[in-house]
Amino acid sequence: MKHPSVRALFEYWDQRRGRRPAPERGDIEPAAIRHVLADTFVLSFEPRMGHPFRLAGTRVCALFARELKGGAFLDLWPAQGRKDIRELLSIVAHESVGVVASVSGASTAGAALSLEFLALPLSHHGRSDARLLGALAPNVPPSLSSGMGPSIGPTWLGTSAVVDLRLGTHRYVGAAIAESLAPRAMPGDLGPATREGRIRHGFVVHDGGQP
Repeated sequence: MKHPSVRALFEYWDQRRGRRPAPERGDIEPAAIRHVLADTFVLSFEPRMGHPFRLAGTRVCALFARELKGGAFLDLWPAQGRKDIRELLSIVAHESVGVVASVSGASTAGAALSLEFLALPLSHHGRSDARLLGALAPNVPPSLSSGMGPSIGPTWLGTSAVVDLRLGTHRYVGAAIAESLAPRAMPGDLGPATREGRIRHGFVVHDGGQP
């Protein structure tokens, strides 16, 4: 995890969950993470609805130059990339693991952008597949920053929108997976290991087979 907002959110989530696979939605206190709220979002895990935003931080909205609350998270991604991100979110929700990934994109003004993406499970009313806590933050050198607080942003933030998001490498984190054993893959290489298998204790397990 490279971005300070991503690291801080994961550390807070990890502390709040204790020995559980995931914390309850009610365990997350906005005041405790106020310094990273701008880069943070909460999704409803509703695949048919494209995983609507329940909440979206001001800097996340500024990245896309619009209010995101109520909109579909999958709509931020080009059609050819939605299958991969949909599968990642399904693993996060159903296996109670987190995922951190690199993301690339470009602004409508033509500026290339590198971002870091985090998605973490939240329990809600006894379900582990109802809410997702996440962050999406740009990795911008200070010389190109607008200087907007602890999480810097590109100078065009809020005036141009990010388009053509592409998922890069990713790894799983959390209670069920030790970081040193977390699977890594390119978006086009999710393959049967994640599409058909189940993550258990750092391995991908196929029903009827060996990890």
